[in-house]
Amino acid sequence: MSVLVFADSSEGKFKKTALEVVSYGKKVAEQLGTNVVALTVNAADSSELYTYGAEKVIAVSNDAFNTFNAKQYGAIVTEVAKKENATVVVVDSSIDGFYLAPMIAVHLEAGFATNVVDAPSNTNPFTVKRKAFSNKAFSNTVISTENKVIGLAKNSFGIHENPVSGTTENFEASIIDSGVTSENIEKVTGKVTIADADVVVSAGRGLKGPENWGLIEDLADVLGAATACSKPVSDLGWRPHGEHVGQTGKPVASNLYIAIGISGAIQHLAGINASKVKVVINTDAEAPFFKAADYGIVGDAFEVVPKLIEKLKAFKAA
Repeated sequence: MSVLVFADSSEGKFKKTALEVVSYGKKVAEQLGTNVVALTVNAADSSELYTYGAEKVIAVSNDAFNTFNAKQYGAIVTEVAKKENATVVVVDSSIDGFYLAPMIAVHLEAGFATNVVDAPSNTNPFTVKRKAFSNKAFSNTVISTENKVIGLAKNSFGIHENPVSGTTENFEASIIDSGVTSENIEKVTGKVTIADADVVVSAGRGLKGPENWGLIEDLADVLGAATACSKPVSDLGWRPHGEHVGQTGKPVASNLYIAIGISGAIQHLAGINASKVKVVINTDAEAPFFKAADYGIVGDAFEVVPKLIEKLKAFKAA
């Protein structure tokens, strides 16, 4: 018996969520009195995972797997889970993770809990705490099946160093015909991605037009943040759809989320509610976002943001 974690990577480098998943898997393995095994696909240096408790790394390397495919990756994880006799499989709760986990659960006939935020409170019965009702509440969920799949919510458990002397085993995974082909993939380069960002600076129609987005990018550069936008902004073509965050876009669970000129539609708030600290800047003191925010500034973004950038630059220089 073991705990298997899928350590996701991009262009050979582990995502921050991968380190959190390994940290979580180590804790679960300790509770169950077993070991944690990490599965990597086309990662450059798997030994990094030893630092976070992975006693064994199964490394899959094949150019055929450079593009994420839920069916193919699900087959790989399933194959390794059976090989390692893993009764618990942990993945992240990213968009890819939401596609991947159900595939694994079906193959392993496992119960699947999404958006888990903490280590099991009990291992018999196996009970996990998870987000519910668009992050407005928590539920304690019992997984009664022999095999279990856990989707770990981003920034919930944290990244914890737990160095071990690990080993890496190369593994030749089977290639399946998933029936899915990829014709073109466009990736943003040179910018912090929303998925990996600790800080996200987002803006809405209050910016009045795409020509004013330099203000948002300047603030993001100072903070080392990712840029994002509301749904109306992406629908208008001011910003790429890849920057649309919210319940109908990309979910955000950053440490800091700054909303500028966003009124706070319920779908937007539901998608960013998992962020730990929320700041809003808006001229309308009655905007719904103020009720959800930890901090708020009632003011014109074109006056407030330049002053904020100035103060942040002075603080960093000091």
